[in-house]
Amino acid sequence: MSTKTAISRLTGDGLRLETQVGSGHTLVLDGGDGDTGARPAELIGAALAGCTAMDVISILRKKRQAFTGYEVRVTAQQMEASPHAFTDCLVVHVVDGPVNPAALARAIELSATKYCSVGSTLASGGVRLRYAYLI
Repeated sequence: MSTKTAISRLTGDGLRLETQVGSGHTLVLDGGDGDTGARPAELIGAALAGCTAMDVISILRKKRQAFTGYEVRVTAQQMEASPHAFTDCLVVHVVDGPVNPAALARAIELSATKYCSVGSTLASGGVRLRYAYLI
């Protein structure tokens, strides 16, 4: 079993936090009033985008797919009422270059069903995850 850690420290009068994660990197988080860092809830989409992107990129490279550009766009919906839980995420993989659509679809499927720990965690909590791609 793997353990991940994070420590957030208040660094000002408002809600600005410096968060150090187990790998030693530091993130700045803040609320809307201070606006000196990302909102904590924004990191859900960022984590999902990064996790699935790393999976799909690795799989496409193993399949020797010659892509020239790659990005993931995540749009996540939250409930209006507290605790503002996430209900739906749309994950769109945008790939430039001569990629076989079947290879890309399979890479996305493997990420969604087997490899992406962030997506798996969200889905197990009732968040509906939808995937698409553009070439």
